[in-house]
Parts: sequence; C-alpha cells; structure tokens
Amino acid sequence: MLTAKQHELIRFIQQRLEETGVSPSFEEMKEALDLKSKSGVHRLISALEERGFIRRLPNRARALEVIRQPEDATPAPRPALRLAADNAPAPAAPKLREAANDVIDIPLHGRIAAGAPIEALEGQTSLPVPAALLGPGEHYALEVSGDSMVEAGIFDGDFALVRRTSTAREGEIVVALVRGEEATLKYLRKEAGKVRLDPANAMYDPQYYEPHEVEVQGKLAGLLRRYR
Repeated sequence: MLTAKQHELIRFIQQRLEETGVSPSFEEMKEALDLKSKSGVHRLISALEERGFIRRLPNRARALEVIRQPEDATPAPRPALRLAADNAPAPAAPKLREAANDVIDIPLHGRIAAGAPIEALEGQTSLPVPAALLGPGEHYALEVSGDSMVEAGIFDGDFALVRRTSTAREGEIVVALVRGEEATLKYLRKEAGKVRLDPANAMYDPQYYEPHEVEVQGKLAGLLRRYR
C-alpha cells in the first residue's frame, strides 16, 4: 500500500515519461507535489525504489523508470497512526480468546515501513498473539514493509508487536511518527541535537530529523512471522 503522495509522484513521473520521454527534475517533482523541500522528493523516490515501483538508471541524469504501477491507482488519503493523549480514557483491556487463555487479540494497524517512512494506517482487524510475547502494557501490531531492518532480524511481511509508549531509550527499536504523517520502524538515536533514525541494513543511510519532527509511538516488544 502506498501513501497518497507516493501515488501522486509515480503518476506524475509516468505522465512526464509518456509526454517527453524524460523523467521530471527534482524541482519539478517538488512543485508538482507541493512539497516544501527536495528532501521530501528524495524520501518518496527512495521509498518507491525500495518497494519495486521505480528504479534509477545508472550513468544518466534525471533517469527514472517506472517498473510497475500500484494496484490502486486512485487511493484516498488515510489518517496516520496516532496515540491517545496521556489524559485520554484508558483503552479497553485486550479480549482473551475463549479457546485458549494464553492468546490475546491485539489491534492490527496496517503496515509500517522498515525503509523510508510510509503511512501507518488505522485498521479494523486484530491479530491473535501469544501473551508471553507481550509482557505488561498496551500493545498493537503492524505489518512490516521493506528490508532496512533485516540485520536486526526484522523482515518484510513480519508482524511487529509494539508496546505503546511515548518515550524510549537511545538504541531501542521504536515506531517513530515523522512530521505527524508517516511512521517508520528504526533504532532511535540522537546526534548533534537531532534525532537519528538508524536502519539495520548497510545499504541504507540513517535518517536525520529535528526533535520536534519525530514522535515516539511505541517500542518493539516482539515479532510474529508467517511461513508461506
């Protein structure tokens, strides 16, 4: 699933390629998507490239190729994953499954990027999880998208089990909400007054943000993996 901006960008690139045979410049993409800086374009392109929708052609300037189109060509914007305020009413306790009291159904909130940030979407489904994996506190699950955390043993398609919290220690793996819109799964670190979100894959670079641009949404508590 792509964000609305990612859909908009891939459509714009494809349109320019069809009209001129040349992919648009970063400045043109920034203006077309009404972004404040080119860094936003870089993040969108990296996310689309990582997920196999576009690729950069080597040794050519302004060379982008659309490999495949998203299945949903006209996605509606979706709300980002938000946590309840500290003074909000406490959520209902997780429901125990009648068939086995050591399994808990926790909310499944869509997909989380282990790469460039993508939207984490509020979902209407739940995921049955062994209670022993969770420990104390309130939890939710997110399906992992991308490969930037593979060296931490987190793979595309895994389910990240997350304990809700707004604080974390340096070096912990967190769900970070970036600029109030996009969520990503990364190591949390600080450097020179900035927040650094580190991948666990040598192929990807750390992401740097101002402290006010990053909000901790939870800490990784465990993983579930389905073998197909």
